[in-house]
Amino acid sequence: MRLKGWLIFMIGCAGAVMFSCEEAPKNVDVSVDYMHSSMQNLTDVIVHDIFSPPVAARIYAYPSIGAYEIMAATDSSYRSLAGQLNDLTSIPQPEGEVDPEIAAVHAFNLLGKKYIFSEDRVMAFHDSIMTDIRKLGVDEEVYTNSVNWGDAVAAHIAEWSNLDNYSESRSFMKHTVSSDPDSWQPTPPAYMEAIEPHWSSIRTFAIDSADQFTPERPTAFNVDPESQFYKEVMEVYETGKSLDEEQSEIASFWDCNPYVMNVHGHVMFATKKITPGGHWMGIAKIAAQLDNADFAKTVYTYALTAIALSDGFISCWDEKYRSNLIRPETVINRYIDEEWTPLLQTPPFPEYTSGHSVISGAAGEALTSIYGENFAFVDSTEAKYGLPIRSFESFRDASSEAAISRLYGGIHYRPAIDNGITQGRALGNYIVDKLQFREE
Repeated sequence: MRLKGWLIFMIGCAGAVMFSCEEAPKNVDVSVDYMHSSMQNLTDVIVHDIFSPPVAARIYAYPSIGAYEIMAATDSSYRSLAGQLNDLTSIPQPEGEVDPEIAAVHAFNLLGKKYIFSEDRVMAFHDSIMTDIRKLGVDEEVYTNSVNWGDAVAAHIAEWSNLDNYSESRSFMKHTVSSDPDSWQPTPPAYMEAIEPHWSSIRTFAIDSADQFTPERPTAFNVDPESQFYKEVMEVYETGKSLDEEQSEIASFWDCNPYVMNVHGHVMFATKKITPGGHWMGIAKIAAQLDNADFAKTVYTYALTAIALSDGFISCWDEKYRSNLIRPETVINRYIDEEWTPLLQTPPFPEYTSGHSVISGAAGEALTSIYGENFAFVDSTEAKYGLPIRSFESFRDASSEAAISRLYGGIHYRPAIDNGITQGRALGNYIVDKLQFREE
């Protein structure tokens, strides 16, 4: 395990005094792996609790921002996001001598607990980490001050999150299924109701509004065999019937559908899977580890990626329920082949644009801005869930594959994929250009 010195920050009557890593008092050596393992534990709990992809992205964002803000308050090379993210104000200042990494890990886990169901799982993991830290010999006063600061920052971020309209949206009306021939219909096998039809009402993090990156209109519904829409339907149908081994593997690798239902006779049960956002947070972890990123760069990586994902989902869901487009599976079964089934199970929400395409485009641009355009990596994010690893030459390479995987899976027409990746990359680049994380 790679260890590094904890940065000590002194707060006194003369204000804040910063030490470089070389100059800082070495109170205790602790690995950046505590941050990575905290993120992995949060992903595991999200999978266990089965959150929808948009909600999962929100769960990643607030803890990541909390950890980042603590780090930025104690590292002069980084800037606070207060005043940059919508409605975020400055976090409380620490009292006494603190260790920002202890405070950041503590705040991350406290915030993670706030947004999930299995609070005991997060806190059991948190308690084990904090016990390990204390065993390493950290000064008791520094430890206490750091925990108190983490408590205060977590409360501040939680209060900010309480005003993002999430709680109010829990009581909004369910999506009404239209009888129009071009409108989304629930799909087999569970025929679930539409997920998060009001997600566009959630406060954005960095983009100005949910509709700021509205894509061009989807192809008009038309089942005339000579129409453009029909040709797009047939591309999904024919692709699904002629998949090769590589295409099938790509589709399965990027499935990331937490709502997969298995039917055996009269029994139906769910298969728990990582969300698309969780997959990209895993890629962020891989990038930071490959780069041997220090604690500051690690929390920066997580925060920017989570913000891009969260705003990506808000933008995409805004379009999904605007266009409310019917899924390929429904069209094919109704007009072409009633026995046809896609390789992947169709997720329960409208078709256009592709969520994978939008959020992968956004996350790919976020990570490219940190690690560069030719950052090759091996994606083992879902190895623990039984999927193989895949290699990519860059984050854009990975985002392009994630997007086209939805055609192979049989759940998106081509425009949702192509326009979705364009939408996501535009959004991601906007966030990268707008948010000033680093001091010039």
